[in-house]
Amino acid sequence: MPPASDRCDYDLFIIGGGVNGCGIARDAAGRGLKVGLAERHDLASGTSSQSTKLIHGGLRYLEYLEFRLVRESLRERETLLAAMPHIAWPLRFVLPLDPDMKSAPDSPAGRALAICAPWLRGRRPAWMIRLGLLLYDHLGVRGGLPGTTRLDLAAAAEGAPLKAGFIRAYEYSDCWVQDSRLVVLNARDAATRGADILTRTEFAGADRERHKWNIRLALADGHEAQVSARALVNAAGPWVSEVGQRHFPQTNPKQVRLVRGSHIVTRRLYDHEKCYVFQGEDGRIIFVIPFEEHFTLIGTTEAEIQDADEGCSEGELRYLCERVSRYLRRQVSRDDIVWSYSGVRPLQDSEASSATAASRDYELLLDGAGAPLLSIYGGKLTTYRKLAEHALAKLAPHFPALPAAWTAAVPLPGGDFGGGTVAQLTDRLCACYPDITAERGRRLVRTYGTDIFTMFSTSLASRDDGFGAGISEAELQWVVDQEWVRNAEDFLWRRTRLGLRVTEAETARIDAAIHRMVARR
Repeated sequence: MPPASDRCDYDLFIIGGGVNGCGIARDAAGRGLKVGLAERHDLASGTSSQSTKLIHGGLRYLEYLEFRLVRESLRERETLLAAMPHIAWPLRFVLPLDPDMKSAPDSPAGRALAICAPWLRGRRPAWMIRLGLLLYDHLGVRGGLPGTTRLDLAAAAEGAPLKAGFIRAYEYSDCWVQDSRLVVLNARDAATRGADILTRTEFAGADRERHKWNIRLALADGHEAQVSARALVNAAGPWVSEVGQRHFPQTNPKQVRLVRGSHIVTRRLYDHEKCYVFQGEDGRIIFVIPFEEHFTLIGTTEAEIQDADEGCSEGELRYLCERVSRYLRRQVSRDDIVWSYSGVRPLQDSEASSATAASRDYELLLDGAGAPLLSIYGGKLTTYRKLAEHALAKLAPHFPALPAAWTAAVPLPGGDFGGGTVAQLTDRLCACYPDITAERGRRLVRTYGTDIFTMFSTSLASRDDGFGAGISEAELQWVVDQEWVRNAEDFLWRRTRLGLRVTEAETARIDAAIHRMVARR
């Protein structure tokens, strides 16, 4: 036991409430460490709620020969599907063969193609696409996901939304995840295991002693609090270097470049449930994905920026409309966009100069000169759990007798389906509460899983209380009590995407109800 002067409020304190910070908090709390986490805004208020929302190996990363990252991601895909069947599910992706399809020119595959087959002028032949998909099918464990197949677009239903010039396609498997719910469920599980999750709390600085950090926190009410911890983790995502330069200049934090991925949402563009992957003459990949029952998600761009708080540019919005309109019969214009968002990710200065060449892999840098400081660079949704395990492995020498990794076999809150399915759970919910429609029941199960029965344990809890979109008072009370919701934006745009469905008047009623509930706490 350390001397009394070195005893701490926390074993581990984490800066940042994104997927990496909350994943580390969950893993560490489950191993018996006393954990604190500070997020200056709401959980998942940055990149972790603004992704393309895929759990995937990263088919395009094969062009950059990132086999380790793809293999780890594909294996994690199976683990995560089992751990969170309510918020993650398989999808099939249709990749039309386009004669103008090119490899990214800055990738090793693109450079090799330019040297070995200059007559192709960078165009990617069908055999190369098939080889990539063959690798994708076999680099990781595919579990119950079907492998790659060929499609005749002239005869298949998937060809109907496409322009007549597209004849053949490949179809492969990947998975979807509700990204911001993934973050919140990790935070909930961490809190259940003893972690303190402090939202609206900004890390204001820290002083290092030999065996501990003395940490200053700026609270939402304007006051400052002080806590101490044996180890500190900088998991601030795109702001990791900003936090490091401001508060830990002596550690020489790595410089990062910021790349913005912008997305648009339109009303539903086609009837079936499959996704499209379009890659044209510029080498960029665009996903087109059915979204929230009645909408279509289109993305992403990659634009290098200076400020992590920048939003979508008009140029990016036009680009996405033009790219998808090249493939679909139905033309998409700026007027069709009902919502847009951008996620920013950090890339290291040592990486290739172009944004498209940059790796999605992660790096963990440990400064162990005294009380340890671990800085997290990069990462993606699919590998967040493995990143957390690697972070604890880095810190293990500072925590003797730290228990082994455990998260692979334990579902996230609401994910303990016991072998059941979303459809079966939805049927059970609708049988218990006849006023719930099948669509609303599916939305509730996809959001809360088995926790929905705890939420609806009060009488008339399933009733729509006039908030719109099937939102009940019981649901709002749940997210206030269990999920750190403090206003309508938290609920409508991060815990759910119901902001797409409610009116301004309904939003105001939801916000007022949430503030009343928070005031009663």
